Amino acid sequence: MNILIVEDESRIAKRIERMMRDILASALTSVTHLNTLQEALAFIDKQPLDLVLLDLNLNGEDGFDLLKTAVSGAFHTIVISAYKDQAITAFEYGVLDFVPKPFNQERLEQALSRVVAQEKTETEVRYLAVKKRQRIQLIPVDEVLYIKGAGAYSELFLIDGSKELHDKSLDKLQQLLSGSFERVHKSYLVRMSEVSEIIVSSGSKYMAALKNGAQIPIGRTKYKEIKSKWY
Repeated sequence: MNILIVEDESRIAKRIERMMRDILASALTSVTHLNTLQEALAFIDKQPLDLVLLDLNLNGEDGFDLLKTAVSGAFHTIVISAYKDQAITAFEYGVLDFVPKPFNQERLEQALSRVVAQEKTETEVRYLAVKKRQRIQLIPVDEVLYIKGAGAYSELFLIDGSKELHDKSLDKLQQLLSGSFERVHKSYLVRMSEVSEIIVSSGSKYMAALKNGAQIPIGRTKYKEIKSKWY
């Protein structure tokens, strides 16, 4: 794993790095520590990452300015912060976990295990951040009908008929959106409340018909599970 620590207190950053090396051992490929918003933004833009560990107060700068960019990336983001009152907002933006300060190695290991084991988040994500020509746009999750995997990326299909490209893979979005979306097919996540009918065709072909008229394939191994959840 390639990890970036964004923390303005060197002592805490070194402690996080030491704990990560103990927890991840050989699974840790590289770890970088940066302590300013500008350095972190530049690094994220150029370097491949698997995880960002982010403080929300960087020498007085608002870490949410970086958070909006971080959650739009292909990697997961975990916040490590003393500002516990901001946890709900951080989860709404799409972080995988929020580790409150002070923390111990057990709590950090719990957060990292969610990345390694691809555990689903239990909190509601309200926005998906997408990159739009030098800016970040927050797409309300309520406006997303379904999501299609597109290799390392994902395509968001919205209520208004438009489509947006997200840098996260379908697997990573499934982790974040498990509360309202179901993986009906290896290539699709669907908001189940938008399903109007499940269609069974000859040759054991299954489709989820959405209220807007779209039809999404259902995997054969997923059919019984999806049918039970829909009814």
